[in-house]
Amino acid sequence: MTAIPVVRHQRAAIDRQQAIAGIFVMLGLVDIFVFGFLADKGDAVFTFTLTGAAVSVPNLNLAPGPVSEGLGALSIVLGLLYAGLKLTSLSRRLTAATVMLAFVVAFLCWCDAGRTPLPFVSLMQTTMLASIPLVLGALSGCLCERSGVINIAIEGQLLLGAFAGAVIASSFGSIWLGLFSGSIAGGLLGALLAVFAIRYVVDQIILGVVLNVFASGLTGYLYDQALVPYQNRLNSPNTFSSIKIPVLGDIPIIGPILFDSTIFLYITYVMVALVHIGLFKTRWGLRVRAVGEHPTAADTVGIRVLFTRYRNVILGGLVAGIGGASLTIGSVGSFGKDISSGQGYIALAAMIFGRWTPLGATGAALLFGFSVALANVLGTIGAPIPSDFLLMLPYVATIVAVAGFVGKSRAPKADGQPYVKS
Repeated sequence: MTAIPVVRHQRAAIDRQQAIAGIFVMLGLVDIFVFGFLADKGDAVFTFTLTGAAVSVPNLNLAPGPVSEGLGALSIVLGLLYAGLKLTSLSRRLTAATVMLAFVVAFLCWCDAGRTPLPFVSLMQTTMLASIPLVLGALSGCLCERSGVINIAIEGQLLLGAFAGAVIASSFGSIWLGLFSGSIAGGLLGALLAVFAIRYVVDQIILGVVLNVFASGLTGYLYDQALVPYQNRLNSPNTFSSIKIPVLGDIPIIGPILFDSTIFLYITYVMVALVHIGLFKTRWGLRVRAVGEHPTAADTVGIRVLFTRYRNVILGGLVAGIGGASLTIGSVGSFGKDISSGQGYIALAAMIFGRWTPLGATGAALLFGFSVALANVLGTIGAPIPSDFLLMLPYVATIVAVAGFVGKSRAPKADGQPYVKS
């Protein structure tokens, strides 16, 4: 009897491998017959130097047709190899990354053929800024779900963080106080999630959705009743200026992208490192993961399961609140209704795509942030794509990534399961 599930599992794995290989081949065909054959006349030009940069990097000129066709042929070959060979996990990931990179390059060549040069550095700068709330939201999800509590309320935590950051920074004239307040606002919603999910054993998915609706309704009401009539007093905060790190910020291409940004990007670097090291390199992280995998066994060896879950859910809210504050005092400088625009759900998808690990979730969030930045940049260069479709890019990327490439990722075993101490 045990052989039947094993055979079915192996068959499902083979079917999935063949399906992914088919996707790779299909993407290669799109590279050839759409981005290659249908490309406009003229080269695609990529610029790598910002105005006023100390070091000038030559532009890259690519012929869209031959480049796209070559990349498409490479993708087809990799797809056939993926289907016919038994690859290691690392090889599969590298193959998928190569095919996706080839598709993106071919797509960019097709969009930019004979048009305004595409500013690569500006595109990546926008990617990093757009990824900040996604990365912090995904880290919030990791902290919560590694301890066994599903956090659907990331969207609401981003909203409250954005609202509190804008209002407090405007009222008191301190953007640092606004950052702190945004984090606290996210932590308060995290505490509400913890109380209802842990103490009152409410269904965590339904609870998360309800908290998101609550945050949207509350901030929307306060926006209409307070922020609109008192715009100058309550909704006109200053924003953080870019901080250029000496020496590192002058490195061509990489410097402006990674080391010449607002404090929120540097906070994100620190948070990614802290959460990763904390979860996988410390005794605290071992206990958190034990609670998320087998709370009964953890309780037996003296780990305080409920306390651990309370702490992690509140910590997750504090982290997500910083991401929310970045939407206002780190970016546009004012709060608008539903300013998060579903980024909390995208962050949740990034966490799943990243297999509940901080580094994986960060990589996925950067991918989604790139789709947001790409939509903005393509609109400025006059790409032959309807603007409505460009706005759909981040959400399409989310669906494709989670539905097509998550694979055998497994959530913590006790994720979403309330623990009632006997």
